[in-house]
Amino acid sequence: MNVDELFSHLGQHTVDGVSKGAIYALVALGYTLVYGVLRLINFAHSEVFMVGTFAVMGTWSLLGAKDNPPIGTAILLLLAGLIAGALASGGTALAVERIAYKRLRTKNAPPLVFLITAIGVSLVLMEIFGLWQGRLIKGMPTIVEREVLFKLFGAEITNIVLIVVIASLVMMYGLDVFINKTRYGRGVRAVAQNPDVAALMGINKDRVIMLIFVLGGVMAGAAALLWDMRFGITKFDIGFVLGLKAFTAAVLGGIGNLRGALLGGIVLGIVEVYFATLFTSNWEDVAAFVVLVIVLMFRPTGLLGESLGKARA
Repeated sequence: MNVDELFSHLGQHTVDGVSKGAIYALVALGYTLVYGVLRLINFAHSEVFMVGTFAVMGTWSLLGAKDNPPIGTAILLLLAGLIAGALASGGTALAVERIAYKRLRTKNAPPLVFLITAIGVSLVLMEIFGLWQGRLIKGMPTIVEREVLFKLFGAEITNIVLIVVIASLVMMYGLDVFINKTRYGRGVRAVAQNPDVAALMGINKDRVIMLIFVLGGVMAGAAALLWDMRFGITKFDIGFVLGLKAFTAAVLGGIGNLRGALLGGIVLGIVEVYFATLFTSNWEDVAAFVVLVIVLMFRPTGLLGESLGKARA
């Protein structure tokens, strides 16, 4: 047990955990939005993230991206990657809802059927990309070269860490404002709280459901860009474990709570890094689910626990 290593570099490990958890939080928003409105665990959301990573990689390849481009080129590549990832993931999420879930909703299928369908769609998407892109790890160019900008309490704050954390916070803040302050957001909260009454008030439930799937997909696409920029790799099954961890983050913070997804993601990222330092990297996945079980034993609704339908404006 590397206790000395953990405490001697505690600040650095915390920074690494926060940047990792910020990506989990963005993906977790998709689970939270869908569950908050439909009470559905969309396990296919992990593959929505995976599609985004390949879309970003493909866009950079088409644009002829090379390692360490000039800053102007790097900004353009990141913007192009963000647009491609958001469109691909958002479009995939919408297609999943229209093809797989809409018919089940119209027939009032039981929740277990939705769950099995979600797992099936996840496997189908995974295998399609496995056949199309191959089953080996795909590398991509380094668009942003790692550079230490300053130190904070002994921890090195790099440009990549700042981009990941700030971009995640901005995206999550924008989504929170959209849900809590806009007319469309009020429609989402109304359907989440009572779909029948919302329909009587003239709110189109079908459009709201399409909207939440697209929003969740866009967040996953943004997370895909940050993942590609930070780690520089992807694979046909990259979303499987990461999706489970993002779902864990959503439950940990309080599934159905947008701000809970942020809190759960950051807590999960920090715990993973701490455990990997104390033991080995093999303990990362174990730590994530152990923490989830412990938290839910004492607070079953998660750390914040407020549902989307009851969120205050």
